[in-house]
This record gives sequence, structure tokens and C-alpha cells, in this order.
Amino acid sequence: MSGTEPERDLLVAGHVNVDRFLAVARFPRADRTVPVRAERTELGGTATNLALVARRLGLRAGLLASVGDGFPEEFRRRLRRERIDLRGLQVRRGLPTPTCTIVEEPGGTSRTLIQQGPMADRRRDALPGRWWREYRWLHLSTGDPSYYLRLAAAARAVGLRVALDPAQEIFYRWDRERFRTALASAEVLFGNRAEIAQAVGWSGGRLATLLARVPLIVRTEGPRGASAFSRRGTVHAPGLRSAHRRTLVGAGDAFRAGFYAAWFHGLPIDGCLEAGNRAAARWIGGAFRG
Repeated sequence: MSGTEPERDLLVAGHVNVDRFLAVARFPRADRTVPVRAERTELGGTATNLALVARRLGLRAGLLASVGDGFPEEFRRRLRRERIDLRGLQVRRGLPTPTCTIVEEPGGTSRTLIQQGPMADRRRDALPGRWWREYRWLHLSTGDPSYYLRLAAAARAVGLRVALDPAQEIFYRWDRERFRTALASAEVLFGNRAEIAQAVGWSGGRLATLLARVPLIVRTEGPRGASAFSRRGTVHAPGLRSAHRRTLVGAGDAFRAGFYAAWFHGLPIDGCLEAGNRAAARWIGGAFRG
């Protein structure tokens, strides 16, 4: 690496999935069956989505994830075509690759089942080598909290700045103590309304207490837009409508990529929120697919 500044922008730790979408007219009641109207299989996952959109927006992005034997070669080729750094993509032989089955209703509501594969337990996985010092930021999304605690501490030790974004896993993989420990290494916390509410609950029910632990909280709010909370106050950016709706799944990841693209270009927080909303709207319309 030449000079004193890192050469790459964003290293994203999280899921690299095979996403299987099933479209139904309505979700079945318990012990009932409904027909599948359409289906498709795509490259997905929190880390993948964020990194792909970040690359489309001009950032130098990489992945830190674990996949299994069944990860399709065509998906790996696409990641290479997009010039995403894959040095952190580990293949674990003998394990299924992470796979999500996503059932969607016409209104956009979805239900998701996930086969974690090697992402279920990464306690013994080695930390990255010296190559990750090429990055400015580490974004911790979905994944094994025990691994991420080691990862966050090691990242700060080598000069990476850390953002924490446990997404829906805050409800079933994290607990109060591990979350607080990870937050001590983070400068930004991302989440939607429910996820940030959980984090506030773990901070005694007070947003101010959470802000004492992390200086910036970015909250996505669906069609209402997004808000940022800091020790200086609150900033809000209204949402944008997409002319077409392909899928809502992954829109939050696209928001984060747009936010980072503006952040790395030095825009103020309101500009970062607006950029995130634009990226999310484009994702919903299908602009970043393929």
C-alpha cells in the first residue's frame, strides 16, 4: 500500500447468500397450503447487496464472509465482474452454502427462512491478514456475534473504523452484553425502527444513553425515509417513491451503500441520508440487479 491513506473504502462482513424467492397470493395459515405463483433464484445476502451497490456507486468494496460447497460459480463470476475484493470470501468444504427462502406477498410483505451454513458458527475462524489494512471502514452486518466481537476489536487495533449493523439478527443472535461490547468499537449503528428500538431497550430505554455509547445512529424508516441521531441533534430525510417495485428485500442494504458513497465524498449527514434513500428507491425498482 502506498502513501498514508488506505487504498480501499469499505469491507463488508455479512452474508453472501443464494436467495430463492417464492411469490404467493397470500401466506398460508397454519397447517394450510398455498400455490407458488412464480419463483426465481438470485445472488443475495446483506453483505453482497451492500457491496454490489457500493461498487455501482463508485466505492472500492470487499467482502468478508463464509460460503459452502454449493455456492454457484456463476455468482462468484458476477462478483468478480463487479470488481469486488474476494480475498475475504472463505469456502468451507462439507457445509451447505448460506441460502434464504423468501416468500413474498403482492404487497411486498415477506417471510424469510435461512440456512446459515458456515455463517452459523465462526468462533474458530481466523481473522483477516494484513490485507484488510487497505480499507478505511469495516461494516459489520449479519453474522456470528462471537466472531464479530473479535473482528471489531482487531479492526480498531489496526486503524479501521467500524460500523455495527446486526439487522434482524439483533433479535435472535445477539444479547445485551455482546451488543454493548461490539458497540464499544463502533462509530456508527445502523438499523430500522424495530432494530434501533431493541438497541435503545438494551440501553435502559433511553436514546441518549445509547448515543453515549455510539456517536451516530442511522435509522431507516421504510417509505418515510431515514433519520440520523447524534449528540448534536436529529436529522431526517423523507423517503422517495420508486416508479416500479421489483422487491423490497435488500432495500436497506442499498440504502447503506448510498449513505456510504455520500459519506466518503464528504457530504453532510442530511446529504448522506438523501443518497441512501435514492439508492434504496433505485434498488426497489430493480436498477441495481444483473
